Amino acid sequence: MWAKRISLFLITNILIMLVISTIISLLGIEPYLNSTGINYQSLMIMCLLWGMGGSFISLWISKWMAKTSMGLRPIDERGHMGHFVQMVHRIARQAGLTTMPEVYYFDSPDMNAFATGPSRNNSLVAVSTGLIRGMREEEVEAVLAHEVAHVANGDMVTMALIQGVMNAFVMFFARLATFAIDQALRGDRDDNRGGGLGFFAYIMLNNLFQMIFGILAAPVVMGFSRWREYRADAGSAAIVGREKMIAALRALQRNYEVLMQKREQPARNVEVMQISSRGAFMELFASHPPLEKRIAALQNR
Repeated sequence: MWAKRISLFLITNILIMLVISTIISLLGIEPYLNSTGINYQSLMIMCLLWGMGGSFISLWISKWMAKTSMGLRPIDERGHMGHFVQMVHRIARQAGLTTMPEVYYFDSPDMNAFATGPSRNNSLVAVSTGLIRGMREEEVEAVLAHEVAHVANGDMVTMALIQGVMNAFVMFFARLATFAIDQALRGDRDDNRGGGLGFFAYIMLNNLFQMIFGILAAPVVMGFSRWREYRADAGSAAIVGREKMIAALRALQRNYEVLMQKREQPARNVEVMQISSRGAFMELFASHPPLEKRIAALQNR
C-alpha cells in the first residue's frame, strides 16, 4: 500500500512536470527562460527533491517529535488504563492492521487525541487525560477508532506526499518569479556587476514569494485534510457504530460551548476537534471541517 501510494504520486509528479513544461512552451516564454540562464527542468527537479525530502523527513521523525514535544507516556496494559490499549488493538484488527499502533497518553485538560507515524506498520495513537475524563467510554472508543482509521487509511503518508508536492511548486514558482524580477532589473547588462536585486534583497523577495505562494497552496492541502477527517469519521462509524461517533462529536461540541462560556479559546494542535464556527473563506484554510458538518455527514450516511 505504502509503495503503491508513493509510485502513484511519483507518476503524478512526472505528469505535472510535463504539463508545466508544455504550458511554458505554449506561452512562448521558454526562449526567455533559456536566454536568462534558467534551466527550469533542473529547477523543477531540485525543488521536487527538496520539497518531498523535507516532507518525508518530517514524517519519518513524527513519532519521535510527538513523544518529545508532547511528553507522551505509554499506557501500561496491566495498569488502570490498560483497557484502552486492548481497545485500540481490537479496533486496529477490525480496521485491517497487522501491526498494532503504540498507545500513549499525555496530561492535558483539553479533549485531544491524535495519530502519527511514518506508515501503517509504524504508528502511534495518543489520547489526553482531559478526553478520557470528559467523555464516556463509548465516546472515547469512537475517538480512538477515528485515529486508527487515519492510520489504516495511510493518511499521514498521503498528507506528507501532498504537502511535499505543494512545497515543491511553491519553491519553484517563488524562485522563478524572483529570478525574473532580478533579471528585469539588470536590464541588458551581460555581466553580474551592478543592477539586479542584490544578495539580501534576492533572498528576502524569494521568501516573500514563498509566503505568498504558500498561502495560495494552503487550500489544496487543507482541502485534503478536511476530506480525510470525513473519511476517518466514516471509518470510525463503520467499526464502532455511527451513533458512537456522533456522540463523541457532540461531546466535543459541549466541551467547546463550556469553554466559550468561560471565554477561553479552543485548544490548539487537536486532531479531532477544530470545532469553532468560521466563514466560508476561512474554512478553506482550516484543517478540519466544523463539527456540525461532520455530524451532518454521519447522519446522512
